[in-house]
Amino acid sequence: MGGPLRVGAVVARMLAQMWNKPLVGVNHCVAHIEMGRVVTGAHDPVVLYVSGGNTQVISYAEGKYRIFGETIDIAVGNCLDRFARCVKLSNDPSPGYNIEQSAKKGSKFVELPYVVKGMDVSFAGLLSNIEETAKDQLSKGECTVEDLCYSLQETVFAMLVETTERAMAHCGNNEVLAVGGVACNKKLHGMLEVMAEERGGKAYTTDDRYCIDNGAMIGYTGVLMFQHGHVTPLEEATCTQRFRTDDVKVNWRTNEAPTVAPTQSVWAPAGPEEKI
Repeated sequence: MGGPLRVGAVVARMLAQMWNKPLVGVNHCVAHIEMGRVVTGAHDPVVLYVSGGNTQVISYAEGKYRIFGETIDIAVGNCLDRFARCVKLSNDPSPGYNIEQSAKKGSKFVELPYVVKGMDVSFAGLLSNIEETAKDQLSKGECTVEDLCYSLQETVFAMLVETTERAMAHCGNNEVLAVGGVACNKKLHGMLEVMAEERGGKAYTTDDRYCIDNGAMIGYTGVLMFQHGHVTPLEEATCTQRFRTDDVKVNWRTNEAPTVAPTQSVWAPAGPEEKI
């Protein structure tokens, strides 16, 4: 991932200087949230952000998206992808999709570690356990790949729904929005819908066009940010893994009057006639 991200940052800086336009650095997770909100019409939901690189339970408060719970090791999507490789499921169209389809044919529930620690979850130990279970029980004919897919989905999604419901109770919020690549999963949709309905609320989900990473979510969020004064100086226009969701000032959701964005950033190159 590092190489393509660096190339993208270099091209963005080059175009900004060629066309004398400001840059707006967009947080990946915030972009998922804003795309989900605009597509579904969700007003102020608790957000379950689940993907190959992230697992977070989020709610907006006091000008930022606050993280109420997250994975303490690997992301849920990473867990699913690595299990798919373990049992030799295809990557076409994606490991998660093939796990979902195989799980529909499973009938035996294989007990797996259920690791919820307060508001946080852990998938690393669960993954190690199911990899060993797969080698042992599959070789003995005690279960099928479909049974393991079914058991894995039921376990990890129950963990996520539990922590999400706890955040909803804490925030007094009955709306939930699922975003990120793993949020394409229909089984997860169904579990969130049941939980939300039991609370008298509603679960918002989107299809794979908006769940998976896409340019529209970056562009849309960039527009929101630019309209409210966000501009990234050229020297800070880099990519980083450490740009957390709660680092972003979400001033487009406050009642403050929008700050007028500059017509050009302070670092925009001077024209030939402006040089001294």
